[in-house]
Amino acid sequence: MSGAAPAEGEKRITQRGLWFEEFELGAVYEHRPGRTITEADNVLFTTQTMNTQALHLDAAYAAGTAFGERLVNSMFTLSTMIGLSVAQLTQGTIVANLGFSEVAFPKPLFHGDTLYVETKILDKRESKSRPGEGIVTLEHTGRNQHGDVVGIAVRQTLVQKRPTT
Repeated sequence: MSGAAPAEGEKRITQRGLWFEEFELGAVYEHRPGRTITEADNVLFTTQTMNTQALHLDAAYAAGTAFGERLVNSMFTLSTMIGLSVAQLTQGTIVANLGFSEVAFPKPLFHGDTLYVETKILDKRESKSRPGEGIVTLEHTGRNQHGDVVGIAVRQTLVQKRPTT
C-alpha cells in the first residue's frame, strides 16, 4: 500500500538511485539481472522508431550479409544498456541526461542474446549553475552472455544532491 504510514517498529525502504554524494569515482556497478533480447523486442523497437534498415527486419536479406542473420537495432542496445542502470544508479535522483560523449558497438547483438551491463563512475563535480545538483560522468559497458563487449556509452548526467531536511 503506497503512502501508508509504517506500522509500529516497521522500517520501510523505498528504492532509489544514488545521490550525487554517493557516487564513488572508479566504482563499477554490475546491473543484474541481464536482459535476453527477443525477436519481438527488436522488431517492435525498430518499427516504432521508423528504422526500416533491412539488417533488423528482413531475415532473407540479413542471411546474405556477413552476419548471416538479423542484428538487434543498436539504438535498442543503447537504450537497454541505460535502462538496466536506472534502478541502481538514477531512479528518482537524476535531473537530466546532459549528453553522450562516446557511443560504440564493437560487436553485434543477436536475437536470443542476453545483455549484461556494468557502469563505471568516471568523474563527478558540483554544478556551477545549479546549486543542489552535480554532474556525474558514467561509462556503461554492455556485454553478451559470452562476455563480448557489444556496446559502450559515456554519458553525463545531472544528479540531485542529498536533500538537507
